[in-house]
Amino acid sequence: MPRRSRQVLVVTGRDRNAPVSTAVLYEHTGADWRAGPSRPAHNALSGWTDHHREGDLRSPIGVYTLTDAGGRLPDPGTRLPYDRSADFSVGGTGFAGEPLAGSFDYVIAIDYNRRPGTSPLDRTRPLGPERGGGIWLHIDHGGPTRGCVSLGADAMKELLRTLDPDRGPVVVMGDAASLER
Repeated sequence: MPRRSRQVLVVTGRDRNAPVSTAVLYEHTGADWRAGPSRPAHNALSGWTDHHREGDLRSPIGVYTLTDAGGRLPDPGTRLPYDRSADFSVGGTGFAGEPLAGSFDYVIAIDYNRRPGTSPLDRTRPLGPERGGGIWLHIDHGGPTRGCVSLGADAMKELLRTLDPDRGPVVVMGDAASLER
């Protein structure tokens, strides 16, 4: 984890092959770390992986910076660079038949195989397209994702308002056993 990080979102999956997680934001107060509330979350349909590949339906395990945000809706008051665009639209249904509409109303780009400092919509993939990309924190649609992590709408808005680029926000994500290593 980067030494300068003072905001750490920890997303812990139930097990390596499960699409259900919990998310807790930890903030360094100067003397110690303070934990926020535990929030329910979803990750990819097939769980987690140490070597993400495009289309594997697994979320990448690791520590990633959180530098850029965006969405279909107006900026809710984030300090992260925010790209509002109609291109953050998604339709259809998820793996459990749930509607996907509104899932990308707010997103935070997870800096896995992307160029920080660009819109979450930027498709530049420094590790190559076969390693996937477009891994975001986004609004939960009630089911597993293709590789992202999703949180409830209120939790996403709160996270967007809380994250501060001057505090070096990161996400630490993976199944519990992998995160214990």
